[in-house]
Amino acid sequence: MRFGLTILGSNGAVPSASRYASGHLLHSESTDVLVDCGEGTQLRLQAAGASVGRISLILISHLHGDHYFGLPGLLTSLALSGRTAPLRILSPPGLRDRLAPLLELDRYGMPFPLEFIEHAADDMTLVAEVGELEVYAFPLRHRIVTNGYLLREKPRPATILKDMIEAHSIPYAAIPTIKQGSGYTTAEGRFIPHGELTAPAPPPRSYAYCSDTLYFPELSNYVQGVDLLYHEATFLHDMAVEAAEKGHATAHQAALVARNADVGQLILGHFSARYRNVDEHEREARAVFPASTAARDLYRFTVPFTERNSE
Repeated sequence: MRFGLTILGSNGAVPSASRYASGHLLHSESTDVLVDCGEGTQLRLQAAGASVGRISLILISHLHGDHYFGLPGLLTSLALSGRTAPLRILSPPGLRDRLAPLLELDRYGMPFPLEFIEHAADDMTLVAEVGELEVYAFPLRHRIVTNGYLLREKPRPATILKDMIEAHSIPYAAIPTIKQGSGYTTAEGRFIPHGELTAPAPPPRSYAYCSDTLYFPELSNYVQGVDLLYHEATFLHDMAVEAAEKGHATAHQAALVARNADVGQLILGHFSARYRNVDEHEREARAVFPASTAARDLYRFTVPFTERNSE
């Protein structure tokens, strides 16, 4: 049951030889989701060995070029590869109008259904379901309308215990309702509560994407308890004033969000090109939230599947 993340690009504003522009690929059991698509994203997908055919949904955080300029090339490559499966692209308003003229100039049409969904988040909102994932959008604070995204596995049903099936001669037809929360009454009239018949389901795994945004304490409420939190850290904290003026955050501030939200792991990214080395971002964040990692292109992060507890 896979649930993991590949960093396709970790630079802000412009790509460099070692860090491409923003892009993440979330891997789930049945599908992959691309989050932002900066310049060169399809090259990074190739370098990561990713199967682009598994991507069924693309999420664009906002309409600054370093977060979507890779889309025309990726869509054209998908068309040339003979893709026929539908593809959805979700973004703040305006993306389709920006891409349409360029796509119309291309000699190859889209041989697959392409749906643009526009949403400007003003609260935590369920915006899509794909495979076993629920996708939520929430507002960030940048210079233009910007969505943050939370992707979480759908809740799994409880597991009915084999020994309880045998002990109480539970018929197969009764199992689905028990897994959904019901108890069971035996032939002798004894009621067995749901909690005795089942093992709890593993908790849903989750990942949140917060780029670009200035620091605001309320952000922790949107990403409370997620397993993986990606939060931009364009600057180190000695440039906090400039960060706020430009609608960005520092590594220290990203760590504050992670700590206050009690997340499992913080991933820093969207680094300014002024920083050739991002080790100091990692040190600055770890002073506040030890489980912090500065993203490097093609790094992979995995959230293990928690086995069901049958005790």
